[in-house]
This record gives sequence, C-alpha cells and structure tokens, in this order.
Amino acid sequence: MDILYDVYSSIKSAKALWKDLNKKYKAKDAKFIIYIFLDFKIIHSRTVIRQVQEFQLILYGILVEGMYLGESFQVPTIIEKLLLF
Repeated sequence: MDILYDVYSSIKSAKALWKDLNKKYKAKDAKFIIYIFLDFKIIHSRTVIRQVQEFQLILYGILVEGMYLGESFQVPTIIEKLLLF
C-alpha cells in the first residue's frame, strides 16, 4: 500500500489522479480486447452468422477503446482463422 501512496501522493487534484488511473487501466483494457481479437477461434459446431456477430462485437470493442484496425489487418486475421476451421 505504501508503494501506491508514494506513486500517487504527488498528484495534487482528484481530476489529475482520475486521468492518470484511467489512462493506466484503460491501457490494460485495450490490451485485453486485442488479446480477445487475436485469440478468437471459429468453431465448426456453431453457426457462422453467430460467430461473425461475435467477431463484429470484438471489433466494436476495439473501436470503443479508441483504436483502429485497418482492413489490411482484419482480413488476413479472419482468413487465418478460417483456415483453422
């Protein structure tokens, strides 16, 4: 607990502390959504439409985090996942 106090005690306003913590933990959320994107697997026993919808939700989550993945990255990723199908 003392370590966190030492790190954040120099921040004088609640707003600045909020921005700092938000930036720190938002980065972790962003890394997590990218992990989900890269780990997505197409499963033979489930409908393709349902899986495409799930993949679109993952892409939307990436956009919500303020990131952009171009089609030149999305398309090869989907093709790779289809090859494993």
